[in-house]
Amino acid sequence: MSINEELHEHAEGAHDSFSRKAAALMATIAACLALVAVYGHLMTTEELLSQAKASDQWAYYQAKALRRYQSDVAIDILHGMPGEAAQQSARKYDANARRYETEAEQIMEKAKEYEAESSLAGRRALRLHIGEVFLELAIVIASLAILTRRRLFWRAAIASGAVGALAGASVFLILH
Repeated sequence: MSINEELHEHAEGAHDSFSRKAAALMATIAACLALVAVYGHLMTTEELLSQAKASDQWAYYQAKALRRYQSDVAIDILHGMPGEAAQQSARKYDANARRYETEAEQIMEKAKEYEAESSLAGRRALRLHIGEVFLELAIVIASLAILTRRRLFWRAAIASGAVGALAGASVFLILH
């Protein structure tokens, strides 16, 4: 075997080693991408579910406010009527109005909690989607590294993958 053939064989082995490293990088990035994508979809679903719960609570709040208003109207009407029966009914409507007001305040607090949960889930979903974009980009760049056998693409794939993984991990580390 000549020296040129031996050098050529070593060069091919080096390229194969590079391709294996790049392929391993792609597989790792793809695994991270799968986790980030699934969790991103879960957070989007959580955001929408909390938003729907908040909307339901606000509708319930409005119903209680309407009942309180109707009780206030009944009280005004009954106060204008003579007799103990009218006054007794007015006291009953007054108790109802106070109860509706207390219940409405509790419902409003619950609606605000659901809105906060929705907002947090939305911020988490956004970070996960950003991570997903960088991980997908990393896979494309790693593919270019294999095709061109250029280390610059391999390093760029590592950098993009790291940004994507950190964006995904930040959901667990930063946003509570």
